[in-house]
Amino acid sequence: MIYRVEMGRSGWVGASGGLVVVAAVLLGMGTAPVGAQAVQGAAAGAVPIHNMAADADPVFEVATIKLSDPNASGQGFQISGRYVRVKNKTVNDMISWAYGIHEKQIVGGPAWFTTDRYEINGVPDVAGEPNVTQFRSMIRKVLADRFGLKIHSEKREMPVYALTVAKGGPKLTKSGNTANDLRNQTDDTNGMEMEFDNTSMADFALGIMQYVLDKPVIDQTGIKGKYNFKLKWTLDEIQASSEPNASPGLFTAIQEQIGLKLEPVKAQTDVIVIDHVGRPSAN
Repeated sequence: MIYRVEMGRSGWVGASGGLVVVAAVLLGMGTAPVGAQAVQGAAAGAVPIHNMAADADPVFEVATIKLSDPNASGQGFQISGRYVRVKNKTVNDMISWAYGIHEKQIVGGPAWFTTDRYEINGVPDVAGEPNVTQFRSMIRKVLADRFGLKIHSEKREMPVYALTVAKGGPKLTKSGNTANDLRNQTDDTNGMEMEFDNTSMADFALGIMQYVLDKPVIDQTGIKGKYNFKLKWTLDEIQASSEPNASPGLFTAIQEQIGLKLEPVKAQTDVIVIDHVGRPSAN
């Protein structure tokens, strides 16, 4: 099964452009992202939706917030033209995505904060289709306006993964693109294969941190710019070590295939401390 998603168009989005597809798979959607279908199946002659001005700072013009159906399947963040949607996400999930941090970097929320799941549907107050950065800003604002979120930042020492350059150097191809292009991702019984286009090391670290790993990731590669690379790994580390035809586990794959490595360390890390949050105000 191959998912194709084009950033800047309709699609389920992850923490960063470079890892949009892994969000669709690992968040349990089970089918191709809605946006991928919309891009490929657009009616002939349909009026295109233009991108929002890059310097625009949108808020929700209209936002409807409700608890998710307990039986709902799938979850994610969706941009579809001017319409944006948060599907089946906790407040903790929304803060993690909107602020670009791991859930373990969020401190002090109430119990319901990680269990109650919400749907948010709305449109921005600025014409055009927002990009991922603008959508994340919209989520930060609706969390403050409708959930009463108040936070402050601190540095705390905690277990993290340091992303560094492996012996022998990186195995990356410098990107000549000026914008994120299509990504291909294949999911099969042997594991997961992903192709990253125009992806910075910070984007890569953020994506694997939010959607794959159990700890924050700190980019210590010192590698600047954006790159194209492929990564294939087996989700089950036991399978990776016991089956001769299986792809390696993620840590081995990163080292062998792209010349980087993840090392568990303790480090001073940014955290968000919750000063106040409540259930959302009425629509």
